[in-house]
Amino acid sequence: MEHSHAGASHSESLLFLTDDQLRKGIEAMFFAYRGFTADPDRILEGMDYGRAHHRALHFIHRSPGTTVNNLLGILGVTKQSLNRVLRALIEDGLVESRVGRADKRERHLHLTTKGAELERSLSDAQRARMRAAYRAAGPGAVQGFRQVLEAMMDENARRHYQSLKESTV
Repeated sequence: MEHSHAGASHSESLLFLTDDQLRKGIEAMFFAYRGFTADPDRILEGMDYGRAHHRALHFIHRSPGTTVNNLLGILGVTKQSLNRVLRALIEDGLVESRVGRADKRERHLHLTTKGAELERSLSDAQRARMRAAYRAAGPGAVQGFRQVLEAMMDENARRHYQSLKESTV
């Protein structure tokens, strides 16, 4: 049942979303994610890489020299899972792991030229899709979309996201 109050602002009316409206939002998120990942999935298809490899490349590109531990926190995966992904990327010459200068136990991750080229092709495809969607929706919707996404993040994810927003690359 739709709730509506005479004189209620648009934002107040959003507080009374029905289960059907929420279900439609959930379904839209599923289909949008499928579209958002389709282009990179096609690029990675014949390379024995998947979305975990894509995410690792993205965040290593975003923060060159990031440590394995930092990447673990950003991706929210197990050490075993990340090690499998990094091993493949390093063996295939896409990522290099450098010993830390201050702490020899740390491993700092950098994309190689080959890794940067793959990351660029993956992100170019997603940027094109996002750019088209943002243009179609308009600036108000873009800001609202970001607010919704940020509100859905758990505290740990939000902290990593905020640190990335504050860094300049």
